[in-house]
Amino acid sequence: MVAQTPSNGEEREAGAGALSDSFRRFADSVPLMMWRSDADGRPVHHNECWLDFTGRKLDEELSLDWRRGLHPDDFERHARIVAEAFAAREPFTVEFRLRRHDGAYRWLLDTARPLVEEGTFRGYLGSCFDITDRKHAEEHIEHALAEKEALLAEVYHRVRNNLQVMVSLIGLYGRAAPDPCRGSFEALGQRVRAIALVQQHLHEAPHIASIDLRDYLHRLASGLGQLRRAGRIGVNVGGTGTSLVEPRTANALGMIVAEIVAECLDATAESVACAIAIEIDAAAGAPVRLSVVSGLSDNAEAGRPNIPKLGPRLIAAYAAQAEIAVSGTAVPDDPLLLHLPEARVA
Repeated sequence: MVAQTPSNGEEREAGAGALSDSFRRFADSVPLMMWRSDADGRPVHHNECWLDFTGRKLDEELSLDWRRGLHPDDFERHARIVAEAFAAREPFTVEFRLRRHDGAYRWLLDTARPLVEEGTFRGYLGSCFDITDRKHAEEHIEHALAEKEALLAEVYHRVRNNLQVMVSLIGLYGRAAPDPCRGSFEALGQRVRAIALVQQHLHEAPHIASIDLRDYLHRLASGLGQLRRAGRIGVNVGGTGTSLVEPRTANALGMIVAEIVAECLDATAESVACAIAIEIDAAAGAPVRLSVVSGLSDNAEAGRPNIPKLGPRLIAAYAAQAEIAVSGTAVPDDPLLLHLPEARVA
């Protein structure tokens, strides 16, 4: 029904009278709200289900303009959408709130199609479904997601602050430790900084509750490349497709990548360049798989002494936390393969 209002109630009743008895019987027997307009956009019939909803008689609904029951916030939007569709004589669908007979506003989904008989446009026929419960469910879900985003943001903020304190403590103990132990303290401090960087990028994700894997790894790789030995460590993310992952999955992947970077740097001298390649395989409908290869330049030298090699054990632990299947050693002949768990259905 469009925004036009007829000049008087008699014209509406005349239009309603032109409807066939068979159409009236059909419309009144349908268990959903139905309406019909004439070629000028004036309503000429509302079925019994509609009248039961509004609590008015047919002549009242036609002569007094049904749109007075629209929610004030929906009035202009409804009029615009319907008028545009009517001018183009195209189908339309619009959601709006209509006042019920008890005074409560209910959300309706109105779907209408133009009526054409023997090439002549005769108006519109529409039906309405009550979608109030669906609207309330959507609002509840949005509210719950907003609360989850806020809670996760607060958790990551606190974790990051605590990690910064840990870095400072490790630095203090490292400077006071005997010379043979300082390398291990330094390596530990670098790892904690990498953990803090992982938390930072999780916190900065547009949607913390559902993280774009490719975007996240790109941002994290750039930060890890500058965290230590800037300019001599490069992390490239390639492959096809992307995926939305849960925070725990993104956190585990970030920790694994950070550990591979740390292992590469610990195994080489400060003058040696390192390159790490991550390939994402996110084919539609299949679990996401990542392949990671850590390579060194041809002139690789011996790494720093007294640095324990904990990478494999830590990677396995991080993967287990997020139910990620892991295999391989991250070398060119034996890439580290990470099979992510299937996405959970919300």
